[in-house]
Amino acid sequence: MRAVLCTQYGAPESLVVADVPAPVVGAGQVKIRVRAAGVNFPDVLLVQGLYQLKPPLPFSPGLEIAGEIIEVGAGVESSRLGARVMAILPYGGFAEEVVVPASAPLPLRDTMSTEVGAGFSLVYGTAHIALVQRGRTQAGETLLVLGAAGGVGLAAVELGALLGARVIAAASTDEKLALAQQVGATEFINYSADNLRDRLIDLTGGRGADVIFDPVGGDLFDQAVRRIAWEGRYLVIGFASGRIPALPANIALLKNASLVGVYWGAYWQHDVAVARESIAQLQAWHADNRLRPHIQQNFPLEEADQALRMLMERRAQGKIVLAL
Repeated sequence: MRAVLCTQYGAPESLVVADVPAPVVGAGQVKIRVRAAGVNFPDVLLVQGLYQLKPPLPFSPGLEIAGEIIEVGAGVESSRLGARVMAILPYGGFAEEVVVPASAPLPLRDTMSTEVGAGFSLVYGTAHIALVQRGRTQAGETLLVLGAAGGVGLAAVELGALLGARVIAAASTDEKLALAQQVGATEFINYSADNLRDRLIDLTGGRGADVIFDPVGGDLFDQAVRRIAWEGRYLVIGFASGRIPALPANIALLKNASLVGVYWGAYWQHDVAVARESIAQLQAWHADNRLRPHIQQNFPLEEADQALRMLMERRAQGKIVLAL
């Protein structure tokens, strides 16, 4: 089979596409023919050796896939053969076939294409767990989303609007803000042109945001956290800017505010029921046409480096997918 391989840590251009032995199915496992693979910012960190997980070289990046089950191991019902599924992996998804535990795949509804399925779970799952489970976002509250046109940011905008929040989208260009408007944002901050702190004060009458969704970190964190509302919740999603910021503790004290970490992948280890219930709810909303995932571009497997480069340079709007 063909697979994208990281043979040495470095830039995406160091990746190679090679023929490798197909994985062997063991007892209690299933093999999935990958039809599409989602491209995510952790993949960028993985290939640079900057992620919290460092697989042994060589390895294939790729955290989420969609396809169909083509082989089952001992102890797995043969009736699962041919089932359309999507799955989350620690890595290895940028390949034509993957083997996972039989409990790992999630059903892929007929209403969802494999391309959408491959880019659905991680961004929508992260945004949903963040806003509902961790952020306790309520209808009528003000939600500020940083990086609002990226994959997880756009999902947060859409879900925030669905939950009844007043969504303020913050992004680096007017084009990105226009995309956020299409999925439910009603107010906007172009932080390349405007001061984020001042603009947020203007939009909220000095009160600040009840919930702040931040996958960016860095300087934007420094500005946004100072404009959190009384008893606000600051949701730490990631650090796409490259800098992990520090919270001045007096801000949390004076505002009775909470700094809340959101590591979606950990739910699959510590509380899988929460993760599965979240995905089931998201799939139901998608089937009802209440969620409309935005896929900016499909890349072939051979252009995985270009897909990752788009994420590195923050040119992605919505999801980027490898279509096999």
